Amino acid sequence: MPSPAGFPFSAVVGHADLRLSLLLNAVHPAIGGVLVRGEKGTAKSTVVRALAALLPALAVVEGCRFGCDPAAPDPGCPDGPHLEPDAASRPARLVELPVGATEDRLIGSLDLERALTEGVRAYQPGLLAAAHRGVLYVDEVNLLHDHLVDLLLDAAAMGRAHVEREGVSVAHAASFLLVGTMNPEEGELRPQLLDRFGLTVEVRAARDVDTRTEVIRRRLAFEADPAGFAAGWAAADADLAARIAAARAALPGVALPDAELRRIAAVCAAFDVDGMRADLVLARAAIAHAAWRGADAVTEEDVAVAARLALPHRRRRDPFDEPGIEQDQLDQALRDAAEQTGEPERTDPDPDPDPGPDGPGGGAPDPGDGPADDSGQSDSPPPDGPAPEGQDTQPKGKGGGTQAPATPDPAFTARLLQVDGVGEGAPGRRSRSRAGSGRALRAATSQGSGIHLVGTMTAAAPMQLVRGRSGPGLVVRPDDVRRAVREGRESNLVLFVVDASGSMAARKRMSAVTGAVISLLRDAYQRRDKVGLVTFRGPGAEVALPPTSSVEAAVARLRALRTGGRTPLADGLLRARELLRVERLRDPRRRALLVVVTDGRATVAARPGGDAVADAVRAAGLVAADGVASVVVDCESGPVRLGLAGRVSAALGGTGLRLEELSADAVAGVVRAARAA
Repeated sequence: MPSPAGFPFSAVVGHADLRLSLLLNAVHPAIGGVLVRGEKGTAKSTVVRALAALLPALAVVEGCRFGCDPAAPDPGCPDGPHLEPDAASRPARLVELPVGATEDRLIGSLDLERALTEGVRAYQPGLLAAAHRGVLYVDEVNLLHDHLVDLLLDAAAMGRAHVEREGVSVAHAASFLLVGTMNPEEGELRPQLLDRFGLTVEVRAARDVDTRTEVIRRRLAFEADPAGFAAGWAAADADLAARIAAARAALPGVALPDAELRRIAAVCAAFDVDGMRADLVLARAAIAHAAWRGADAVTEEDVAVAARLALPHRRRRDPFDEPGIEQDQLDQALRDAAEQTGEPERTDPDPDPDPGPDGPGGGAPDPGDGPADDSGQSDSPPPDGPAPEGQDTQPKGKGGGTQAPATPDPAFTARLLQVDGVGEGAPGRRSRSRAGSGRALRAATSQGSGIHLVGTMTAAAPMQLVRGRSGPGLVVRPDDVRRAVREGRESNLVLFVVDASGSMAARKRMSAVTGAVISLLRDAYQRRDKVGLVTFRGPGAEVALPPTSSVEAAVARLRALRTGGRTPLADGLLRARELLRVERLRDPRRRALLVVVTDGRATVAARPGGDAVADAVRAAGLVAADGVASVVVDCESGPVRLGLAGRVSAALGGTGLRLEELSADAVAGVVRAARAA
């Protein structure tokens, strides 16, 4: 029975693949969860929250904070041993992990109240314990802090959570259905966490007028009378809940024929996925789909549905590859796999992804809610089609002409560029920072964040006799409190200023430059940075990409970059300076790293009649005066070098590097950007 406060699962219009993915995981939790990717406002969170009402109730050990199963209690349960446990029943939980959650809240910590009042070391469970045998839901999972992602990875891999902190050493079961939602515009997910999700679904709003009308009608009806609306869909939700329970019961009896097992292996091999997790997930999803439709054996139909849901996020060979699988690619892989099964090829499978009846009111079909078009964007505009906004389409020529985007050289592992000093920005993996979480260096009386429990108790312990303590626990005074001084890593704003003038293209260096910048962008993606892109060519500079967390967008803009014309280096630096000024107002704690990629051959002055190189040096001095850390990548080549990029680097007060020195394999060590005083 759905909660009157929640939108009923059966009342959701469209999103067939999303509903099916959630239901298959409800039938077979070992599939590994669902990642829901989609634009904002597409009911991702609504559907996930509605799932909890359909899950069967759980039998738990009465009084156990970790939700142990009475039939098979965890022998290592901190609340155990459960020798002859009393059973109780409770609804399955959907536990939400906020993006800003702390490490203590996720894995648990020392029970501060009992430690200070009773003088005992007791463990206070966290969200992982609460989610055991239930659903752990992370909205905006791509924005989750890295240290929380690491903890999730460990728990998801082992099915247990390990806590080693503040004198507490605890391990407990933490097996949960992981469901995450994300908007790709806000940045991609780390590959390690991406692979932990069993299935992935792309959702987008319907473009069909009838479907959108039905969505509005149902939502307004729910807001006007939540209880009455839920009651109208109670029967449909009850039918789904009963079907989940029946499929769970039938699951052990579903056979996986050897022919279909070989088909699964052949399809995964055809898409060249990493490791064996995809094969296992695909097999489990196919079994669950067979149980869901009431079959006693897996068929090609089940394999086709499972492959469509399990493989799109696993075939990405590079963080900047477009996710997804085109249907014709999947059909071809299934046809090719038929040769491995030893059975006649089955053509045109017609799986029905509809997870259940439409329920009262009837749901209009939603052609816009299927998987998004995965064809991706071309690296260059079509020959006869319109160019992207702001892109020059003049043919290649002399003077102010342009050249088509260069094919990037192969990317490499970039060496670390970081801002010197210690900042206080958002958590990341680039520069040193004073962190609210992370490794505690020491206890201090004033500076720091959060209470350093061991330091506080150590300071209070010698004073207990003087303070006349007569019972258990510690007598703590305000001057005993110690704060934890922590050091971590922060993310930065990495602003690229790229020379796209004719002097770069004429020597056919743009492919090497593009490959190098893409390598730096990949490094920024891994270190959770925000990035921006300023380019200059012809008469002036433009902001090709305002600062964003979507590093993929920067790569797309860079790959479509056209070159040619004169070199307004001064204008590029001034435009970057203004952009950084605005960003400091928006996010004053995030430090910036300016990466200028140029050969330094300025040919356009900032003032009429001025000297182009002198103006560029003057602009660099203005940027340096703002205290911006900088790196200048010198792209000049040939037997005769003017060293103009070195003059710009000196004026910026930053570090100068040759293009070939960006590779971590070519040059050992860490480059620290020199920060102006």
